[in-house]
Amino acid sequence: MIRFFVTFFLFFLITLSGADDFELLKRADKYASSSTKANQFRAYNDYKNIYLRALMNEDQKLKVCALEGIVKCGTKLHIDISQYSEELEKFQEKKSVTTHKSFTKQTNDIRVSSSHKLQSIRWKDGRLVLNFDRKLLNNQINYFQLYDPKTSTYKYVFDVHASMLTKSQTLKKQDIEKIKLAQFNPTTLRLVIQNSSKVAISFKKDKTQLIIKMVPKKSSTPLQTPKQVPHRTITPSRLDRNKVIVIDAGHGGKDPGAIGYRGYREKVVVLQIAQELNTILKSRGFKVYMTRSNDRFIRLRDRTKYANRKKADLFISIHANAVSKKQAKQAYGIECYFLDKSRSSRAKKVAAQENSADMSEMDYYGKQSFLSTLSSHNIVASNKLAIDLQRGALGSLRKSYKDVKDAGVRPAPFWVLVGAQMPSVLVEVGFISNPKEAKRLVNSQYQKKMAYGLANGIERYFVNN
Repeated sequence: MIRFFVTFFLFFLITLSGADDFELLKRADKYASSSTKANQFRAYNDYKNIYLRALMNEDQKLKVCALEGIVKCGTKLHIDISQYSEELEKFQEKKSVTTHKSFTKQTNDIRVSSSHKLQSIRWKDGRLVLNFDRKLLNNQINYFQLYDPKTSTYKYVFDVHASMLTKSQTLKKQDIEKIKLAQFNPTTLRLVIQNSSKVAISFKKDKTQLIIKMVPKKSSTPLQTPKQVPHRTITPSRLDRNKVIVIDAGHGGKDPGAIGYRGYREKVVVLQIAQELNTILKSRGFKVYMTRSNDRFIRLRDRTKYANRKKADLFISIHANAVSKKQAKQAYGIECYFLDKSRSSRAKKVAAQENSADMSEMDYYGKQSFLSTLSSHNIVASNKLAIDLQRGALGSLRKSYKDVKDAGVRPAPFWVLVGAQMPSVLVEVGFISNPKEAKRLVNSQYQKKMAYGLANGIERYFVNN
């Protein structure tokens, strides 16, 4: 939760002057030109922050610069940036704005075909074999699963950083309803396996080949929809069932967290969502622990200590945002934070109110202790996890609530994450002070969809990493 003053700082951060926007854009450009994945992630998040500022300030030029950066970095990282690509194309078609000169070459680079090209497609021993002209790298393949409750359709998606030599193709296999291979964007080849029942998917990379085995299952249960599927029947795919996850429901006991619209209390809402997430993850085969399963107060440092004792693979802290009544109708959306060695005084101020829930934490860690607990590996992993959680939540909720807002993924020094020896993320599930969003946050169906989205994000994280 980022309470009243914290969100005030966020609003201030978003509405910074053009000079600050230029500095952030300059930093993002620098990160984007790097060849390391960590810097690409940093650039991606910077561009998304710039995009959010542009929306708030109605700055069309800045918005286009941000969109171009998001598309460039997202493509390199194999993140689904189709929504941003479509928005960018609309601007380019209208030709109503002049784009940032430093991005002209970058945009052109994106339109150039990938260095890897698909040479042939064939079936061998019941497996689909995609043969490329060069050896495939591990980070060139991104696999994820989707479920559409409206059409009761399962989709198994492979995104490969490559291009086709031929046009889009529809392939055929017995008991599989649809298999389509197409160029998703200039540098991403997408294979979609679609069926009305579940399909057991396994694949391997063998030098220049991607070999995919698909076996339809007789019975199926949805991956995402909470209405149609009992929790106990969900079965994970390609997951290590020994993964341990600690879910932290923020606040509790003497600390109610934010008091929002109609007196809704943050500590109650986040516990309900955490309990839903706990049930879903356990049904998918994960080993899950909760820092609190009832209304009790836990010191910040004890939350990550608990995760460390459990030797958790992930630590996820769930909170809800709030602002003053004057700003309540304007501030809404879902955002994810990961811990970083941020030197930004503004970022520290943003987290200050959240950290004040237990002021003794400031003395306990201190500046040097705080910095020493962080590792570059965990920062990058936490950044990836935050992006997957954000995508999962938005993807699940937008099926029923089209106006759910993506408020972004950001670094910040939250004390509740300090000391975690595993990738850790703080999720702000929405603004409990916003009348419309608050009503949703206390609704059990909305909570389930939120939890399903977060669970799908966790699943995606483990599949990709």
